[in-house]
Amino acid sequence: MRILLVVGTSSGGMGRHVHGLVQGLVARGHDVMVGCPQSADELFAYGATGARVVHLPISDRPHPANDLRAHQTLRALIDGADVVHAHGLRAGALCSLARTGHLAPLIVTLHNATPDSSWLGGVYNTLDRLVASKADLVLTVSRDLEERQRELGARRVEHAVIPAPAFSGARADRETVRRQLGVDDDTTLAVVVARLTTQKGLPVLLDAAARLKNSGIRFVIAGEGPMRHDLETDIAERGLPVRLLGDRRDVPDLLAAADLVVSSANWEGQPLALQEALEAGAAIVATDAGGTAAVVGSAGVLVPVGDAEALADAVARVAQDPAEREDLRARALARAQALPTQDDAVDAALSQYALCVQDSRR
Repeated sequence: MRILLVVGTSSGGMGRHVHGLVQGLVARGHDVMVGCPQSADELFAYGATGARVVHLPISDRPHPANDLRAHQTLRALIDGADVVHAHGLRAGALCSLARTGHLAPLIVTLHNATPDSSWLGGVYNTLDRLVASKADLVLTVSRDLEERQRELGARRVEHAVIPAPAFSGARADRETVRRQLGVDDDTTLAVVVARLTTQKGLPVLLDAAARLKNSGIRFVIAGEGPMRHDLETDIAERGLPVRLLGDRRDVPDLLAAADLVVSSANWEGQPLALQEALEAGAAIVATDAGGTAAVVGSAGVLVPVGDAEALADAVARVAQDPAEREDLRARALARAQALPTQDDAVDAALSQYALCVQDSRR
């Protein structure tokens, strides 16, 4: 099968997912072409999978000149494809327009929620409607995105199969990691793995930490992002028990050293950090954001999004109850066994491609 995968800018989960999908499809003998920005190709090495790669000027925001060039190139690429699979709303919208007059079915996987404020939110809502009206199949990473596409009239909507990330396990022993972080045995270590962006709800985490200043709980946040300065200022001004670690390559070590793992996200698709926490057998406390519940199941304590008091109460309860922590750890390891694999994702994609191609020929 001749498969065209199109992806825009990505610095995380979406790009890794596409890489795994391309690698699996090539390994099964399919003729795969990837259309993506040069920066995405350099970051995720799509060409190293054996697929052909064409660089497209797809930016993270609408850009008339670049979008026109991408449209023209996509028209030619789609002409030689049996199926087109776009990842992300921007790529999906561009493919929706470029596919006009072509028979190849279009599948769009939506990995993120659209902005809900500012003029940009209005633009993305328009793109949402375009994808719903043009795609033969829309795959979503969370129930709220699925419901949104159904409301917009998408002809067919299904849940996207996103595999759990490869988990290497801890390399350093727990005591060494805690000592390096300055955390003694009497302190509860709460680990947060998150980019420092609005989506991750970190101001709520800091408000929760403020309520727990005298409880012997210390939070460390592994990740980098544009909110770093504001978070550092808030932490310093309020004297919060929170430390920003920046980007870390030893996340498995941090998870193994943690007494609990916390997520304060405002929205998530299928959060890779929590999938890693499950594989590490961590006790999880998280906000019930987007697809979090579908990933964690009963292997975590979920609280309402944006509720600092509820988050603080849940963290304090789990921190003070060794039996509950052990139960959550056991549930996490069991849940990890049920997470989809890379082969599951490729199997699902091929089944969806075949069905869409069959429908297009009727």
